[in-house]
Amino acid sequence: MKHFICSLFIVFFLSCNNDEKNGVKDYRAENDQEILDYLEANNLEAKKSTSGLYYIINTVGTGEKPNSSSSVTVAYKGYFTNGSVFDQSDADGISFGLNQVIKGWTEGIQYFNEGGDGILFIPSHLGYGSSDYSSIPGGSVLIFDIKLLKIN
Repeated sequence: MKHFICSLFIVFFLSCNNDEKNGVKDYRAENDQEILDYLEANNLEAKKSTSGLYYIINTVGTGEKPNSSSSVTVAYKGYFTNGSVFDQSDADGISFGLNQVIKGWTEGIQYFNEGGDGILFIPSHLGYGSSDYSSIPGGSVLIFDIKLLKIN
């Protein structure tokens, strides 16, 4: 009986690790290919972080780099790989703490110096995951043109 319960626990534990069976799809491979296809189609070269975030620094900037808990002001435009815009700030940007946003922003903004600009390519596991959020479908790759205006 003891071995049966132990075996049952192991089977249960292993089955909990399968996101597909729980209705949560892992989009990592699909998102990675979508980003690579976008980069190739638009003749862009991006760096890839260990988390799977891709980024391009267009202008380095002259100020400091923020950390994961910095408050920053950023001007941005967010869009999908098909070019459809889902969000955009005005030129004055918006202020927020990097610990209050999606993981892709928390990580990605830290690559920029104050005054710098570029592009973040955020796979869904660093964005809103497999769930729909407002006008953003679950599993979506998010692209952001960003300018780090200032570290507050």
